[in-house]
Amino acid sequence: MGLYRRKNSNVWWMSFTVDKVQQKKSSGTEDKRTAEAILGKIKAMIIEGKWFDVGQAKLHTFEQLMDEYITTHSSVNKTLETCQRDRDYIKHLSRIFGGLSLDKITPEMVTAYKTLRVKDRAKPATIKNELVCLNHALNLARSEWQWITHNPILGVKMPVVANKIDRWLLQDEEAALFAVCHDRAWLKDVITFALNTGVRQGGIINLQWKDVDLFSRTATIKKKSRMGIGKYTIPLNDTVMELLKRKSKMVSMTGYVFMQDGDKLTKREVQRQFQTAIERAKIISFRFHDLRHTFATRMVQAGVDIYTVSKLLGHASVKETERYAHHCPESIRHGVEILERIHAQKQAIKEAKEG
Repeated sequence: MGLYRRKNSNVWWMSFTVDKVQQKKSSGTEDKRTAEAILGKIKAMIIEGKWFDVGQAKLHTFEQLMDEYITTHSSVNKTLETCQRDRDYIKHLSRIFGGLSLDKITPEMVTAYKTLRVKDRAKPATIKNELVCLNHALNLARSEWQWITHNPILGVKMPVVANKIDRWLLQDEEAALFAVCHDRAWLKDVITFALNTGVRQGGIINLQWKDVDLFSRTATIKKKSRMGIGKYTIPLNDTVMELLKRKSKMVSMTGYVFMQDGDKLTKREVQRQFQTAIERAKIISFRFHDLRHTFATRMVQAGVDIYTVSKLLGHASVKETERYAHHCPESIRHGVEILERIHAQKQAIKEAKEG
């Protein structure tokens, strides 16, 4: 009995003999300790006469599944923030699935988990994200690690999420928000930049002076996507230019553009300070991301076409921007007014002939 690796693979395989017949099975893991634990279970079953080519699902637990998911996938392919979010999801999932072998995870248990989280008053989006995490791990267990032959989440209806939040900052709300930022100049600058560029919070926090071209009045914004780190360049209006020129006189124009007491901003601190400002300004139901919605909504309401707004937002497709289309009835009014002009021209020609 022993462990070995096949050529061009980091997965540990197990070799053992049952009734004088050699068996070779994949442990489904690259972690040697986990593989040793699995092989240990098999040895015990053989000694007790309980081995009958037990399915891999019975040999792996929920904890092993999620440890493998974090180690080989989440921590490798996701940001530290997203990986930590996965760890938080797992804490909730373990309330139902903890200690179970994978063959014990059934569609009925997944449904029971949904019911439990609803009783916890968790938001549909939160429940969905937790189940998506589990679903992804189970899919890897099926397709890459061969721990299971069927994903029990398939067929279970995911919570319906109404994520089309249509909230933007009104002019009086903007004035109130800026009024309470008098003692947080850095926060006022961040909000001003967001309202005038539509850049996401992460893009603002990570903006460096090397990405800003004051001569051409542009900034190159980094954005994260499933394909990795991308970037797009946006023009800067007079308000942002005035802000950046003022800041450039105070620093050596190296490092990050927006800082607090000489330190790089963190998402947590921006969120905390922004929420405090929102509460002080007595603004209801408004998130930092809604500053981006405000930028887009104001653009469309002013008659800027959807294609241009899409480019300014750094959207990969105009489809992502179409949610704002209902804000621009005045900007498309010329389409129906053309019909009036055609009708007037026909009427004029008719009258000229009759005259």
